[in-house]
Amino acid sequence: MNLAKAYAELQSIDAQNPAGWPDWVRIAASVLLGIVIIALGTWFFIKPLREELDLYEQEEISLRATFEQKQKKVAALDAYKQQLKEMEQSFGVMLKQLPSRTEVANLLADISQTRVASSLEEELFQPQPEVLKDFYAEIPNRIVVIGGYHQMGSFVGGVAALPRIVTIDEVEIKPATPINGPGAAAVIPGQLRMTALAKTYRYLDADEMAPPAAGKPK
Repeated sequence: MNLAKAYAELQSIDAQNPAGWPDWVRIAASVLLGIVIIALGTWFFIKPLREELDLYEQEEISLRATFEQKQKKVAALDAYKQQLKEMEQSFGVMLKQLPSRTEVANLLADISQTRVASSLEEELFQPQPEVLKDFYAEIPNRIVVIGGYHQMGSFVGGVAALPRIVTIDEVEIKPATPINGPGAAAVIPGQLRMTALAKTYRYLDADEMAPPAAGKPK
């Protein structure tokens, strides 16, 4: 079929009478109609379904990630329990290092004995008011001692080695100068004067612990 004849046939087509169309026109029209139907079906039916499928796939990915995170937590639960048990044991050991109210006097005596063993002269040993915490009390003691540098190091090391918890804070070491007054120690040239705050701790008795505030966990 040449183009001129095809063009003439297209010009003579009656749109109201498809039965009279040439065969090739009916075939072309059928193919074109099929393409249009497929395109419309894809646009109005397949595309929404595809978008919905994409949403479900994204939701599946999110749920899978959440599941994997929870699975890891469950797998680590035994390790967490073991860590908690070890922390409770460590806390119990530390708590045993805190003296009771009746044992504080013995601990203060141990500090004084450590000072004597280090050959330091005591110029001041003054207990300060207790500071109450959640389950323990902080007992600061202001101390002033005189002696040599190595003697002071021996004293601090001896205090640290005590079985009970004692900390040395606010340490100040200066060349010792004579101080007149009651309790003042004799000063030898070349000696040092150390001023410090020795803190020890004791656990509170049941009647000393304040009840927890409303809504605050024990």
